[in-house]
Amino acid sequence: MPDEVFVERAEEALGNTGALQKAARHLTRGEAGLAAWFRRWARLEREAVSLCTYECRLVPGLLQSEAYARALFENRIPLLTDEQLEAQVAARLERQRMLCERPTVPFHFIVEEAVLRRRLGGAEVWREQLDHVLEHTLPRNVALQIMPLEAEYHSCMDGPLRLETPEGRRLAYSEGQESGRLIGDSKEVRVLQQRYDTLRSQALHPKDSRALLERIAAVQAAASGGPGHAALDGPAVAAQPLGGLDAPFRATQAQP
Repeated sequence: MPDEVFVERAEEALGNTGALQKAARHLTRGEAGLAAWFRRWARLEREAVSLCTYECRLVPGLLQSEAYARALFENRIPLLTDEQLEAQVAARLERQRMLCERPTVPFHFIVEEAVLRRRLGGAEVWREQLDHVLEHTLPRNVALQIMPLEAEYHSCMDGPLRLETPEGRRLAYSEGQESGRLIGDSKEVRVLQQRYDTLRSQALHPKDSRALLERIAAVQAAASGGPGHAALDGPAVAAQPLGGLDAPFRATQAQP
């Protein structure tokens, strides 16, 4: 967004119609730290009246600790410059302000248990990340469900996703290796919504999910953690018969 002070002064100079302040929410300076394919979704995300996210690769961006996000970006191939890395981390933390600034907006997350057990960044970063998720899913408007490893049924084997509805329309967003796709076709979005709704019934109840996460967090790591993972944006190989865990699925509903 443009500088808030500049927008306020410009609004006064133009007669305080409110038009400039309303439009400023949709303007950017290139949105440093956000991938080009993600920027439109990020703008819609700010106006969402609800947000649903399924992730099978990594902890959802809105729930990442700073150390976890930094470890994630340090694993990027090709390597980021120090400036690029700091911009990515800053953008990630800026996005997370939504959780605090929008207490009446429901945020719902479904995350694979394996994601929460991966010690990305080492044991210390991992434990801090688990505590971070526990803390930031405490508010009444934030719900977390874990898809357990032993689950026999799974409706989202095609990968992660998100959903959103600006101006009464429901949208979806799917992301993979170096790409992201904003989905507006009503038939396609309806199918993705059905998958997400089914997955909610297959995942652990939020209370059971929290209990499982607390148990995982209580386990003392015996080692310092394994090596990094260079393909956390999704698989780089052709999908296998199961469809591949190749793209997240997020869903939100934007302010009409």
